[in-house]
Amino acid sequence: MSVHVLDREFRTSRRRSERSVFSFLRRIDFVLVASTFLLSAIGIVIVYSATRTAYADSYLKRQVVYVLIGVFAMTIAMVIDYRRLAEWVYPIYGAVVVALLVVLGVGTSLNGAQRWINIGPLQLQPSEFGVVAIILVLAHFVAVRRKNLGLKPLCILAVLCAVPTLLIMRQPDLGTTIVIGVVILTILVVAGVRARYLVGFVLLAALGFYLGVKLGFVSHNQILRLTSFLHQNLYATTTNYDLDNAKLAIGAGGFKGTGLFNGAVTSLQYVPFQYADFIFSAIGEQLGFVGAAVILGIYAIVGLRVFRAMQLAGDQFGRLICAGAFAFLMFSVFENVGMNIGIMPVTGIPLPFISYGGSAVVAFFVAIGLVANVEMHRRSIR
Repeated sequence: MSVHVLDREFRTSRRRSERSVFSFLRRIDFVLVASTFLLSAIGIVIVYSATRTAYADSYLKRQVVYVLIGVFAMTIAMVIDYRRLAEWVYPIYGAVVVALLVVLGVGTSLNGAQRWINIGPLQLQPSEFGVVAIILVLAHFVAVRRKNLGLKPLCILAVLCAVPTLLIMRQPDLGTTIVIGVVILTILVVAGVRARYLVGFVLLAALGFYLGVKLGFVSHNQILRLTSFLHQNLYATTTNYDLDNAKLAIGAGGFKGTGLFNGAVTSLQYVPFQYADFIFSAIGEQLGFVGAAVILGIYAIVGLRVFRAMQLAGDQFGRLICAGAFAFLMFSVFENVGMNIGIMPVTGIPLPFISYGGSAVVAFFVAIGLVANVEMHRRSIR
C-alpha cells in the first residue's frame, strides 16, 4: 500500500516538474534569444576569419568559450526572478566597484589602458559589468522613489553613478564611460524625470569630463581619437590610420562582398584590432553591403524585442531594466558601426555578440537574460 502511495506521489511530483519546465519554456522570448544566438554564431565565424592568417585558431577557441560562458550567465539571469534581484542590487554594485578599484591597483595594462584582471588564461574587464550594475542600481533606485524624484534623491543617484563612472574613466575607458552616460540618460527619460533635472545631469556629465581632462584622466591622444573623425583628411598615418583602413576594407567589399575568408585588407591584417573594435570592417569587406544589412537587420529585431519587453513590463523596475539594456545594446551597435564608417568617434566600444572579448560578450548576454526575465514574469505581476 505504501509503495503505491509513494509511486503516486512520485508521478504527481514529476508531472508538476514537467508542467513547470514547460511553463518556463513557453514564456521565453525565443525570437530574442534565437537572434542573440545567431549574432554570436556569426561573431565566432567573423572572429575566425579576421584572425586565421596570423593567429591560427587561438582567438576562435577563446571566443567559443566566452560565448558558452555568456549563455550560462544569460540562463542564470533568466531563471532567477528579476524582482528577487532587487535584494542583491547594491551587493552587485559594491562588488563591481571593488573590482574596479582592484583593476586600478593591480590590473593589467595594454596600449596605455589599465582595464583587465588576469584570471588564469582569461582576462576579466570589470568596466563592462559596471554598465550592468549601473542599470540595476539606477532601475531599482528610481523605481522605489518614482513618486519622490526630487533634487535630493537625484543627488544621491548622481553619486551612485559617479563612483563607478569615474573609476572607469580613470583606467581610462572612454568608450564604456560614454555608454554609461547614454544608459543613465535613457533610464531617467523613460522614468519621466523632469526636464530641468535631465539638463542638470547632462551639464554635470560635461563638467565631469572637463575635470577628467584637467586632472589627467583623459589624455591628449584620447581627445584626438574622439575628435579625429571630424578631420578625416588629417592624421592618416597616426590617429586616423585605423579608420582609414576600416573604410578601405568596407569599400572593397562593395555590394556582395569578397566572400567569407577572402579579402585582402582582412587577410593581410591591415586594420588593427579588426577582430575586436573594427570587426564591422571585416564584415563589410567579406559580406559586403548585403551581409552587413542582414546583420544590422538582426540587431533591429533584437532592439524591437527589447523595446517590446520594456513596453509590456509589469512594473517600473522591469521597465527601467529593459530601457537600460536597450540603450546599452543599441548604442553600442550604433557607435561601433559608426566609428567603422567614419561618422562617430573611435572609442573602442565592441559590436555586441560579434566582437572578440570575454567580458563584453558575457555582459551583453546578461543584459539579454534580464530582458527575457522581465518579459517572462510580466503576466504574473498583472
